[in-house]
Amino acid sequence: MAPRLHFVATPVPEGQAALANLRQQYDDAGPDKADVIVALGGDGFMLQTLHTFLERSKPIYGMNFGTVGFLMNEYNEADLTDRLARAEQATVHPLRMRANTADQCVDALAFNEVSLLRQTRQATKLRILVDGKVRMAELICDGALVATPAGSTAYNLSAHGPILPIDSALLALTPISAFRPRRWRGALLPHRARVRFEVLETQKRPVSAVADGLEVRNVTSVDVAQDATISMVMLFDNGRNLDERILTEQFSD
Repeated sequence: MAPRLHFVATPVPEGQAALANLRQQYDDAGPDKADVIVALGGDGFMLQTLHTFLERSKPIYGMNFGTVGFLMNEYNEADLTDRLARAEQATVHPLRMRANTADQCVDALAFNEVSLLRQTRQATKLRILVDGKVRMAELICDGALVATPAGSTAYNLSAHGPILPIDSALLALTPISAFRPRRWRGALLPHRARVRFEVLETQKRPVSAVADGLEVRNVTSVDVAQDATISMVMLFDNGRNLDERILTEQFSD
């Protein structure tokens, strides 16, 4: 029996045209009755779709209409139900960020990474604690991030962080343009690790925290940990699963 589908798409004209074509060829069951969500867009739209359907916990199959599309499958309107029947699954867990400012605490989820970034020309100074123990008393940098395996090929990779296999029980802690210690390249952490960033000299060196697309400015401290109680399933074409893409990325130019 073919799965019931619901299609969503990026607002760009090409994505909307593809959305109309697919809805003509395949029945759209709607978000509540669908077995699979088909997302048309880039990696950013995939992240948005994961957040949108978080409470429904439906598998998501992405087709690329973006620039990179690392989390997406190749766009092809033909034989969609057959590809879905043979698709391979990847289960991802988000990070939970608790960002504290002088007057509020903001709770947010991130499937890619939680990043801290300087807001002005001044470098930021961070103290890093892992499971309550100070591991770095002072990091002078442009920022730092904690990435999931699924997000390790995104901002983390651009910041020279390690690529993590999707099923690895690890998180990547990566500095962004570290000045002191100059040669510190980051750390691999167990997926159960609790990371805390304390912002030093908050008035002189303000810092923002970002969980996927949500930004909190002027943070004083940020707590990051994987939320293993939340699971989302992403679907990939047979032979092109996320493990294979991560391996390919490590051997590409």
